[in-house]
Amino acid sequence: MAPSSAQAPGPAAGPPAHPGAPLQGPGPGAARPVELPAAHDTLVCVALPALAVSPRHGQLTGTGLDGVFLGGRRLLARCVLRIAGREPVPLHGRTTAADRADFLGVLRTPGDTGPDPGLVVERTREADGTERITLRSSATRPLRLPVELALGTDLADLGAVAAGRPGPELAASVHGTGLRWTAGDGSAVAVAADPPPRESLAAAGLLRWEAVLAAGGSFVLTLRIRSERAGRAPGAGTDSRPGSGRTHGPGPGLGPGSGPGSGGGRPGGHVLADAVAEGDDPRLGPLLRSSLADLRALLQRDPAHPADVHLAAGVPWRCGPVTAEALWAARMALPLGTRLAVTTLRALARTQLRGPGPESGLIPGPLRDAGPHLPPRCTGIEATLAFPVVLAEAHRWGLPEPDLAELLPVAERCLDWLRRALDGGGFVPDPWPAGPARAETQAHAHRAALLGADLLDAGGWPGGDAWRERARALRARFRDRFWLDDPAGGRPALAHTADGRPLPQLGGWAAHLLDTGLAGAGRPAPGLLDKAQTERLARLLAAPGLDSGWGLRGLGEKEPGYNPFGHRSGTVRPHETAVAVAGLAAAGYEREAAALLRGMVDAADAFGHRLPEMFAGERRTPGAVPAPHPAACRPAAVAAAAGVQLLTALVGVRPDAPGRTVALHPLRSAPLGEVRLSGLRVAGEPFAARVGRLGLGMVEEAAPGLQLGV
Repeated sequence: MAPSSAQAPGPAAGPPAHPGAPLQGPGPGAARPVELPAAHDTLVCVALPALAVSPRHGQLTGTGLDGVFLGGRRLLARCVLRIAGREPVPLHGRTTAADRADFLGVLRTPGDTGPDPGLVVERTREADGTERITLRSSATRPLRLPVELALGTDLADLGAVAAGRPGPELAASVHGTGLRWTAGDGSAVAVAADPPPRESLAAAGLLRWEAVLAAGGSFVLTLRIRSERAGRAPGAGTDSRPGSGRTHGPGPGLGPGSGPGSGGGRPGGHVLADAVAEGDDPRLGPLLRSSLADLRALLQRDPAHPADVHLAAGVPWRCGPVTAEALWAARMALPLGTRLAVTTLRALARTQLRGPGPESGLIPGPLRDAGPHLPPRCTGIEATLAFPVVLAEAHRWGLPEPDLAELLPVAERCLDWLRRALDGGGFVPDPWPAGPARAETQAHAHRAALLGADLLDAGGWPGGDAWRERARALRARFRDRFWLDDPAGGRPALAHTADGRPLPQLGGWAAHLLDTGLAGAGRPAPGLLDKAQTERLARLLAAPGLDSGWGLRGLGEKEPGYNPFGHRSGTVRPHETAVAVAGLAAAGYEREAAALLRGMVDAADAFGHRLPEMFAGERRTPGAVPAPHPAACRPAAVAAAAGVQLLTALVGVRPDAPGRTVALHPLRSAPLGEVRLSGLRVAGEPFAARVGRLGLGMVEEAAPGLQLGV
């Protein structure tokens, strides 16, 4: 089904700029496919709505994605440093925080007699474009060096930049201690320098200084960018997918120290708790720190409701409106507190379709590509089925009762839509009402039915038993229709087409069949598969066909259409691997869970502890490192949240805040040695737990009156 206008807002456009971007209808004015600029080797600094994309050498040349962006518009495209007429020799560039990158270069100074460089050049660039340039001299005599910055911008939208259609560079004018550029719509940007330049050449976009360095001394130069927006609120942005034409509004001032709920200078400090991981494996601490920093950097405000925040799906391509990915990420981040889940649910609730029509209760969402074997799927259905699940699990983690009461009617309407979808043919089609029945969608529907029943009971609403019966019937139908028998023990079908034909291709999507969620008393809900089928699936997930050694492939290595760089046909998506680890651990398959966990921690280490949205599913060999995907978002919400889920699955925290209990079910093989998690939130209070080298768990800090469950 082509989505209605409510499901896929925005004008018709061409194929998506990003593999996971919404698919728009072809339309008479459809844009032609564009090739995205590669982003895997860039350094991305994020504090939404601010974003800085830099090559590793640190010079912004205005090519590709280079630049400083605010709300989806490029404020600065070019910032090239020359000292004594030469560019520094780049040595390395790296991100040192989610919102900051450091660059190091050297330069031989006039009068150097040997090959050794006498000048070190350090640059620190922040997401909002603030840049500090430091020249350090090792010379034994004073130096007087001409320093020059070539600056320029086009004030182009990120979508146009990504499509390779940036505007012409604008003419500059001298402004204060720097330069200023003005676009045709009245928007303007100014760069101020400290100390003021000795000379400003607006026609060439040049600022010049004469740096005087004492023997062994230094010279420091600071640039700051100020934007003046016209025609839209400060901080409002656009979806960066070429042809989208849709706007989103992260809201003003959502940068470091001023992010949603920031406390004590920590962006998002009141939204996501300051959790800490410690243990025998030194990589666990950096993994959790990076995951938390990336989640905070991706926080956005709803401009019409500034108290509500949600996560952008990913940078640089997907900083648009709230999505199903934002909801999945909020679910995985529940150990860090329930506030992000609440505000994300509120943002989605405001989009829910109302009234008497057949779509009533559905949360709109665009279509996304689903790989080579299926038509695009509807992210609106995904969000509709996830809504009651996230609300129910947030209740288990300690959601305040007023929030539950506010959001429960929305969840009930989601369930009412699900009831009509199931009554139409026994399975949920995706897209609705005439798409294929996907196995992953049935897993989402089953989880929504079971946890929705608990949710209705918790709110004192009727219908819980009826939903448990629907879940039981769906389990029976799924086990009968979706399990394909073969001599090796069978496998789940990817989907049933509209004409009833099963598709046998196996991929990482199957991890969702093990994701049952937290039901009553913090216990896993009944599984969609029976015991024998679950055991067989556990073996399949652990086999080399699916497990690359770094994580689960989106499509099995031996399946037709496999492509190690295909975003739904072979790449490793950390979100799916984290779901598999948690599901396998809950089902008792610890060996398989531990193998996937170790592979994902190894992959995170190879990526500097910042997991990308996806990476190549090539088989792991001795001494190899995982290959990046050139179009992957990094940071990405579900990938960052996957780091949180991996560590909480390792410790096995199962809360039941309404029942005032919390249980620990750690991986008893202790695959990463001793581990301690602190700073989590259960029942609204700090929570800490330790798992020893023998796999025994111990609660070290918990809310008063919270009892240790079974």
